[in-house]
Amino acid sequence: MESFIYLRLRHRVEVRPNSSITLADIAQIIAPEKDLTKLKQLTVYEVSTSDKSSVVIDVMTLIDLITEKWGAVDIQTIGPSQTIIDIIYKKKKVPILFFILIWLLLFLGSALAIMNFHEDVSMRAVHQKIYKMITGNDQSKPLILQIPYSLGLGLGMIIYFNHLFKKRFNEEPSPLEVEIFNYQQDVDHYVVMNENKESIKRLDDH
Repeated sequence: MESFIYLRLRHRVEVRPNSSITLADIAQIIAPEKDLTKLKQLTVYEVSTSDKSSVVIDVMTLIDLITEKWGAVDIQTIGPSQTIIDIIYKKKKVPILFFILIWLLLFLGSALAIMNFHEDVSMRAVHQKIYKMITGNDQSKPLILQIPYSLGLGLGMIIYFNHLFKKRFNEEPSPLEVEIFNYQQDVDHYVVMNENKESIKRLDDH
């Protein structure tokens, strides 16, 4: 083999149980044309049932496999130094009764949170004062303000989260999606540090 290989590991790869993972599955490769096909077909890991839900493949493992097969070559790595392998098992269907119970729980919880917030800030009294300022009359139930406010509250939430069921209004990520992304980054960092056996070295191990 000529003496250069460039590897860029993918951050995350999803596979099925008992899959055979090749170098092309987890990395972008630049190498001499005559060796590229063999490199892409190089098996780097065999997924087994003992792997549970995720596996971390370190770039040093890949370098060791390549040098073992092709000898001394110049391997340049770009980007992440680990790839997270997510093992995707067949999803179980959620019972419709369970789905309805969860939906009701979320709906009632959200409704109670909104009502408690409005009670804390005396929203009803605020509407009454605004109504008196505009009309000069006292009204215990200023529905002309409360109904548009309620509709606007729901519309505002839809616009804020940038979703109406599965429909998106634009390509900008919603605050919820950003928070989920940040959470996933933290989870990935945890997995890399704890699933990768080379990340931690205990000097008192025998």
